[in-house]
Amino acid sequence: MTCTGLCVTRETCRFFPFVALLLLIAAAAACGGAATVPPAASEDLPPIGAEPVADPSDAGVLVVFLGDSLTAGYGLAEEEAFPALVGDRLTADGLPVRVVNAGVSGDTSAGGLSRIDWILRQRPDVVVVELGPNDGLRGQPLAAIEDNLRQIIQRSRRAGARVLLVGMQLPPSLGPEYTAGFRDLYGRLAEELDVPLVPFLLAGVAGEADLNLADGIHPNARGHRRIAETVAPYLREVIEGGA
Repeated sequence: MTCTGLCVTRETCRFFPFVALLLLIAAAAACGGAATVPPAASEDLPPIGAEPVADPSDAGVLVVFLGDSLTAGYGLAEEEAFPALVGDRLTADGLPVRVVNAGVSGDTSAGGLSRIDWILRQRPDVVVVELGPNDGLRGQPLAAIEDNLRQIIQRSRRAGARVLLVGMQLPPSLGPEYTAGFRDLYGRLAEELDVPLVPFLLAGVAGEADLNLADGIHPNARGHRRIAETVAPYLREVIEGGA
């Protein structure tokens, strides 16, 4: 197999951008692992300093965004990613927020679970959980994804943090039963654990070429502004309502 980049059809990218991520992972494996999951997404806890740390002297509600490349703002400056934009928006509206972007490209629910205890050392007031797409694109068992997310939520709450869960969806090319089960696990967890839920992070962004980078996978700066508009009202409700 000759490696010339992503082997992704225009139809696939147009239908749903981050389906191309699965093909990238598969292509990398076939080419000897040219693209690998970062070490922080492994089962090992990250070393101190592997994630941004909030300045404890700053005033405001401390919000940690735990996620993958969508949270990290792949291809963008940190201030262009939706976590920073949400923080800026809420602060401008009179609700001071300190944001820690703990997004790691390629991360999975298992990777997030391996990092959560370290992240909770920062004593966040709120943890926003955006994980699962990479698991789903790799066809991981739905029960395992759900259990990892459940443990992340439970550990965050035991540490005194409120939680905002972010729902995700998969392309139907992975099969109707699997994609429906993946979509539904977020709502089921939200109901079971009584946590607020953003129904779909990429609402109005997925499949829109002008809101995504040229790779057809990750939102561009405009796409992240749209995501921030989606997330901000939910986070405000969590902070103000003490959910």
